[in-house]
Amino acid sequence: MPLALLALAIGAFGIGTTEFVIMGLLPQVAGDFGVSIPTAGFLVTGYALGVMFGAPLMTVLGTRIPRKRMLMLLMGLFVAGNLLSALAPSFGVMLIGRVVASLAHGAFFGIGSVVAADLVAPDKKAGAIAMMFTGLTVANVVGVPLGTLVGQSLGWRFTFGIVAALGVVGLVGIAKLVPVLPRAHEVRLRHEVAAFKNTQVLLAMAMTVLGFGGVFAAITYIAPMMTHVAGFADGSVTWLLVLFGLGMVAGNLIGGRFADRALMPLLYVSLGALAVVLALFTITAHHKASAAVTIALIGALGFATVPPLQKRVLDQAHGAPTLASAVNIGAFNLGNALSAWLGGIVIGAGFGYTAPNWVGAVLAAAALLLAFLSAALERRDTVAAEAGAETSAPGQRAAVHG
Repeated sequence: MPLALLALAIGAFGIGTTEFVIMGLLPQVAGDFGVSIPTAGFLVTGYALGVMFGAPLMTVLGTRIPRKRMLMLLMGLFVAGNLLSALAPSFGVMLIGRVVASLAHGAFFGIGSVVAADLVAPDKKAGAIAMMFTGLTVANVVGVPLGTLVGQSLGWRFTFGIVAALGVVGLVGIAKLVPVLPRAHEVRLRHEVAAFKNTQVLLAMAMTVLGFGGVFAAITYIAPMMTHVAGFADGSVTWLLVLFGLGMVAGNLIGGRFADRALMPLLYVSLGALAVVLALFTITAHHKASAAVTIALIGALGFATVPPLQKRVLDQAHGAPTLASAVNIGAFNLGNALSAWLGGIVIGAGFGYTAPNWVGAVLAAAALLLAFLSAALERRDTVAAEAGAETSAPGQRAAVHG
C-alpha cells in the first residue's frame, strides 16, 4: 500500500476521535451546561447533519482546488472547529464548534476515498479504502478512550483541545506524505450530479443511512446505558469504548478484505447479524459481561459494512465518483443524526436507556431489505441487457449477410 494512505489514515484518526469521543462525555457536557442527556445528544446530531450538508458543499468547492491542498484546507477547518468547542462558553457555541468541525468530515473521507482507490490496482480498491478508514477505527481504540479518560479526569475541554492538536498532526502528515495531485480537470458538476440518477447509487446510500444509523442508535447513548442499566462505573466507559473500537477495527479489515470478492453477500451477513445483535442488546445490556461482548460485536458488524458500501457507490457512480463518494459519507452521518434523534425521543418518552437498541435493530433490518432489493434490481437489469444483446445479434448477422 502506498505511503500516502498512511497520511490519509492520520487525518482520519483525528476526525474519528472528535466524532466518537463525545459519546463518552455526554454526561459531563450535559452537567456543565445544565442540559439534559437527550439535549446533549444534539452535539451528535448537529455534527452528523453538518457532515451531511457539508460533504457535497465542500466537495463541489474542492473540484477547483488540487486535491492535496483541499485536504489540507479541510484539516485546517477541522482544527478551528475543535478549538471553538474547547473554548465554548455555552452549549450553543459548542454546538456551533461541532458543526464547523463537521464540515471537513464528509469531503475529507469522500475525496480521500477517491484518492486512495486511485493509488492502487483495481482489485485492491476496497482494501485501500479500508486502509484509510483504519485511522477512523483505530481512533476508537486509542483516541476515543484516551479522550474519554482525559475528559472525565481533567474536563471535556482538555479533550477537545487535544483533538485540535491531532488535527494539526494530520495536516502536517498530509503536507509531508501525500503527493501533489493535480485537480481532475475532467470533473464537471453536471457530470457528478448525474450519478445520482442511478438507482443503485441511491440504494447504496440508503443502506448506508439505515445500516450505520443502527449502530449509532445504540452507541450514542452508550455512557448512560452502561452506567444506569448495566451497572458499570463511570470510569468503565473508557474500556467499553476500547472494545467498540477493537470491533470496528476488526470489522473494517474484514469488510476491506471480502468486499473485493463478495460484496453483496458480505452486506447480507453483516446487516442481518447487526439487526439481530442490536435487538438482543436490549437484554444483554442488563449484564456487564454480555453487554461488553455485544458492544464489540456492534462495532465489528457495523464497520464491516463501510468498505463494501463505499466501494459500491464508487463502482456505480460510473466515472464521476467524487461527489457521490462524499455524499455517501454524509449518508453515514445522516444515519447517525437520525438514530441519535430517534434514540433521544424514545428515552425522553420514558422507554428507558435500552430503547434506542430497538430503534437500531429496525434500521439495520430495513437496510438489509434494501440490500436484497438492490441485488434483485441488478439481476433484472443484467438479464434484460443479456436478452437485448441476444435479440440484436441475429439482426446484426442478417445485415452482414445481406
